Amino acid sequence: MAGIWGNRKKEREAQAAQDAEETRRAGAALVAIDERLRTTSDELVYAEAELGTDAVRPVREAIEAVRQHLAEAFHLHQLNHDEIPDTSEELRTRSARIIQLCEWAEDLLDDRTEALAAPIERARRAPEIVAGIRRDAERLSARLPQTKTTLERLAARYSSDALRKVSGNHAEAEQLLNFALHGADISERRRESGQREQANLALETAIEAIRRATTLIDAVDSYEVEALRAESTLDAIVLDSREDLAAARDIAHVPDVATAMSALERELTALTPAGSLADPFSELTRLREANAALDVVVARVRERAARPVIPEAHVRHAVEDADRQLGVARSVISGHRGWIGADARTRLAEAERIRLDLATAVSGPIDEDDRERALADARRCGMLAAEALQLAQRDIDSSRPRDDDWGGGWGGRGGGRGGGGDVMGGILGGLVIGSILDGIFD
Repeated sequence: MAGIWGNRKKEREAQAAQDAEETRRAGAALVAIDERLRTTSDELVYAEAELGTDAVRPVREAIEAVRQHLAEAFHLHQLNHDEIPDTSEELRTRSARIIQLCEWAEDLLDDRTEALAAPIERARRAPEIVAGIRRDAERLSARLPQTKTTLERLAARYSSDALRKVSGNHAEAEQLLNFALHGADISERRRESGQREQANLALETAIEAIRRATTLIDAVDSYEVEALRAESTLDAIVLDSREDLAAARDIAHVPDVATAMSALERELTALTPAGSLADPFSELTRLREANAALDVVVARVRERAARPVIPEAHVRHAVEDADRQLGVARSVISGHRGWIGADARTRLAEAERIRLDLATAVSGPIDEDDRERALADARRCGMLAAEALQLAQRDIDSSRPRDDDWGGGWGGRGGGRGGGGDVMGGILGGLVIGSILDGIFD
């Protein structure tokens, strides 16, 4: 008895120590989030002064929500330390709820304050960023004459359709650079007059204008390189297309090949003559598509020539054979349902599924490309039907009663179970057992 009481005392002491640890963790979490809330509230004052009321509204709303939920957490913590005795379960439940509330508050404050980190950093570095905008605008303005020269050189070589994507880049970039400088000036003036929110908005727009102007100017330089590359690739595909046309002459009598060859020849004829303004990008796209289409058709025709086409009659015979085997298997299994196991039924179901899928393919003339697949499906169907019949026969043989179970034969007459009596007995037995089982499950 003393040992039992001693064990229970140790268990109570261990539980009390665990409860005390959970209460301590809850208290530490509560102190940490309360300090975090005070720090965030102080930072909110600076953020609002720098960014304006609208920008910091999500953080302010998060602070209010955290304060409301912390009131609940402090109340639970008070209950854990008041003079009223608590059960171990009550202490654990309260401590877990306090920790949950503190973790939620931390996550919410993290999410809302991280969204303001970049704008606040930009606001703090506003003078430095404005100076950088002016430097970037000056550097990009120095590139504008070269950009204009490049566009003029491109216009002398390529068509207006080819230059549609970059022809207006010079004028648009120039406007954006002027806008960026104007935005930088406005940002400085608004900040000096204490209008921080408007100053930050002007600064954001100036930064975006510099980014877009840089993209437009770089695009002109990149376009010239890409156009030259497209011309080089186009020359290579022209040569390859002519070789493909020559190689396909021996099978040009095939309608699909003749159509693809005609399409490719039209694209070659439509290429811009030397000395004229071209659009290498669109010409490359059209010629590449026509060339690829011819490659696909030629590959299919040659593959078909290398592999003789299966006569449609062979496919029809395989389907008819599958239907015969399906009919036999279906008849035997249906007539001996009480004796047939899952293996035979599964093979039959799969064979019928394949036959159902095959029905569409063989409902009319079978395309040459589909005959190999149809033949394989028909043979698979017949094989599964044969397996179903074999498994069904095994189940029937194993389920038939032995001679000694029936006193030496059916009805005790005529020398056992040989001949037609054996067959009729198996069939009748299967039908009787099947009807009994069907009646039970019904």
